[in-house]
Amino acid sequence: MRNRIIHAFAGTMILASILLSIYINQNWLWLTGFVGINLLQSSMTNWCLLDKILGKMGVSNEGGSCGV
Repeated sequence: MRNRIIHAFAGTMILASILLSIYINQNWLWLTGFVGINLLQSSMTNWCLLDKILGKMGVSNEGGSCGV
Protein backbone atom coordinates (compact mmCIF):
# COMPACT_ATOMS: atom_id res chain seq x y z
CA MET A 1 0.00 0.00 0.00
CA ARG A 2 2.86 2.39 0.78
CA ASN A 3 4.31 2.06 -2.71
CA ARG A 4 1.01 3.00 -4.31
CA ILE A 5 0.69 6.04 -2.05
CA ILE A 6 4.28 7.11 -2.74
CA HIS A 7 3.88 6.81 -6.50
CA ALA A 8 0.52 8.61 -6.43
CA PHE A 9 2.01 11.40 -4.29
CA ALA A 10 5.02 11.84 -6.60
CA GLY A 11 2.81 11.89 -9.69
CA THR A 12 0.42 14.37 -8.12
CA MET A 13 3.26 16.69 -7.11
CA ILE A 14 4.74 16.58 -10.62
CA LEU A 15 1.43 17.27 -12.34
CA ALA A 16 0.53 20.02 -9.86
CA SER A 17 3.89 21.76 -10.29
CA ILE A 18 3.61 21.63 -14.08
CA LEU A 19 0.13 23.15 -13.97
CA LEU A 20 1.27 25.79 -11.49
CA SER A 21 4.24 26.64 -13.69
CA ILE A 22 1.95 27.12 -16.70
CA TYR A 23 -0.67 29.24 -14.95
CA ILE A 24 1.19 30.93 -12.07
CA ASN A 25 4.97 31.12 -12.35
CA GLN A 26 7.70 29.06 -14.02
CA ASN A 27 9.59 28.77 -10.74
CA TRP A 28 7.19 25.94 -9.82
CA LEU A 29 9.25 23.74 -12.16
CA TRP A 30 11.83 23.58 -9.37
CA LEU A 31 9.36 21.37 -7.50
CA THR A 32 9.24 19.00 -10.48
CA GLY A 33 13.03 18.83 -10.44
CA PHE A 34 13.10 18.21 -6.70
CA VAL A 35 10.63 15.33 -7.00
CA GLY A 36 12.65 13.87 -9.86
CA ILE A 37 15.89 14.08 -7.90
CA ASN A 38 14.23 12.38 -4.92
CA LEU A 39 12.93 9.57 -7.14
CA LEU A 40 16.40 9.08 -8.61
CA GLN A 41 18.00 9.13 -5.16
CA SER A 42 15.53 6.58 -3.77
CA SER A 43 16.14 4.26 -6.73
CA MET A 44 19.87 4.23 -5.96
CA THR A 45 19.80 4.12 -2.16
CA ASN A 46 16.48 2.30 -1.55
CA TRP A 47 15.65 4.94 1.09
CA CYS A 48 12.61 7.19 0.96
CA LEU A 49 11.52 9.72 3.58
CA LEU A 50 7.83 9.42 2.66
CA ASP A 51 8.08 5.65 3.17
CA LYS A 52 9.36 6.23 6.71
CA ILE A 53 6.62 8.78 7.42
CA LEU A 54 3.90 6.44 6.16
CA GLY A 55 5.36 3.63 8.28
CA LYS A 56 5.13 5.76 11.42
CA MET A 57 1.52 6.56 10.49
CA GLY A 58 0.75 2.83 10.44
CA VAL A 59 0.35 2.28 6.70
CA SER A 60 1.18 -1.32 5.82
CA ASN A 61 4.13 -2.12 3.57
CA GLU A 62 3.71 -4.71 0.85
CA GLY A 63 7.13 -4.28 -0.81
CA GLY A 64 10.46 -2.52 -0.66
CA SER A 65 11.03 1.14 0.02
CA CYS A 66 9.80 3.29 -2.89
CA GLY A 67 10.33 0.48 -5.36
CA VAL A 68 8.90 -2.66 -6.83
